[in-house]
Amino acid sequence: MRSEPDTTATTDWVPACAVARAVAFVPSEYLVKPASERWERRDAMRLRRAVFCTEQGLFERDDRDALDREATLLVAVACVSGMPEQVVGTVRILESAPGQWQGSRLAVHPDYRRVAWLGSELIRLAVGIAHARGARQFTAQVQSQNVPLFRRLHWQTLEKTELQGRSHHRMQAELAKYPPCTGTAGFVARRAA
Repeated sequence: MRSEPDTTATTDWVPACAVARAVAFVPSEYLVKPASERWERRDAMRLRRAVFCTEQGLFERDDRDALDREATLLVAVACVSGMPEQVVGTVRILESAPGQWQGSRLAVHPDYRRVAWLGSELIRLAVGIAHARGARQFTAQVQSQNVPLFRRLHWQTLEKTELQGRSHHRMQAELAKYPPCTGTAGFVARRAA
């Protein structure tokens, strides 16, 4: 009597060509908003550490500084089935002098950088909130590799500088291109299907 081959050991086998084409799940809906939950703030700080300390080596152990005490922290949160799941982007904004606002520590999780507009949406919310709060000027220190993104978003270079051993541009947003964002809830951003 001939027995059937045992296939239990190979049921999860996937041909190598299929693995090369496999794409990790990327949610289609994101909340872009001021951090309001404790876990959002905690995970935003973890993301910043991962990007600025571990990945880029700009800071030794932590990138937090005195500005974090007064800054407004914004987050992009990936949603699954409409429920917030994971902080995948963050930026902070601060009024440094009356009418003078600055953004800093823009970070997007490496697995979500292919959702190219997440950084743009965080920038749009950051400038929109500052504009609603009376900003007459909004600036940021932008790493040189990110300058093309900011130029597409209507920012101009004021000067070139070096910070933490890396080339940066001090840039200014064209406020007229950013309507004031008066809501405190932020907005939902959806990836096209």
